[in-house]
Amino acid sequence: MKIVTFKRQGGDGYRVGEFISQSEIRDLSHLVSEGDLGEREILSCFDLDKGFYDLARERHSDDVISRSEITICAPVPRPGKVICIGLNYRDHAAESGMPIPASPVIFSKFNTCVIGPAQPIVVPEGSTQTDYEAELAFIIGRTAKNVHRKDAFMHVFGYTNFNDVSARDFQFADGQWQRGKSCDTFAPMGPYVATTDEITDPQSLSIKLHLNGATMQDSNTCQMVFGVAELVEFLSRYITLEPGDVVATGTPPGVGFARKPPVYLNDGDVAEVEIDRLGVLSNSVVAAK
Repeated sequence: MKIVTFKRQGGDGYRVGEFISQSEIRDLSHLVSEGDLGEREILSCFDLDKGFYDLARERHSDDVISRSEITICAPVPRPGKVICIGLNYRDHAAESGMPIPASPVIFSKFNTCVIGPAQPIVVPEGSTQTDYEAELAFIIGRTAKNVHRKDAFMHVFGYTNFNDVSARDFQFADGQWQRGKSCDTFAPMGPYVATTDEITDPQSLSIKLHLNGATMQDSNTCQMVFGVAELVEFLSRYITLEPGDVVATGTPPGVGFARKPPVYLNDGDVAEVEIDRLGVLSNSVVAAK
């Protein structure tokens, strides 16, 4: 199943549904609430112990909506945590001039930088080196603490496209990554979450980033240093993972700052993340006004 978060035209509240096709969405919001949903109610949809997923599979709604009548949002508009993994593709570590890490390199993004498909990435004032990073993200579906990797997928709800947008000039000038990774709009994700029954092996997915139609990154998730199960085990040893938390698993080679000459995002660009069976996450780029 493909789960999508959206708003009806003229509506302020969120709705949740099944992504049927590029032209149709099935509204499943009635399984959670009689009206629109708040951010906390959206988080509960990703909790495998709350029952939404089971009901969604059993009780199909006849409320099918045209894609033209809605706005698709980030699947998790306000995750409790956005955890990112650095240098998790061997070739990307090499192009960055860094050794392959012996254990996962962890950093975070603030949840206020999350945006959905078709929302603009804003290059912040003062940055001339804002970069793209195509990533596979997974959504936590069950509270996880000290989970062994053999049980990891019991705690994963599904997978989505993610763009770890990064202001390299801020990142490298600060000596740590928080500001450069967490500017507003720097966490585009979507358009939907494909559940684990749709993607049984997250370590065999083609992953690409296209910038204005040109392919800049082209790899496969089999090249990850630490796979999804290893990441759940490692992270849950130190951090309690909760339903709706988003973990972005790192980017393959081809990022802008490592190119010769470097390539950065500019006003008018279009960045697209494309991963097998997860559709295309497309965002335009605008300069801060």
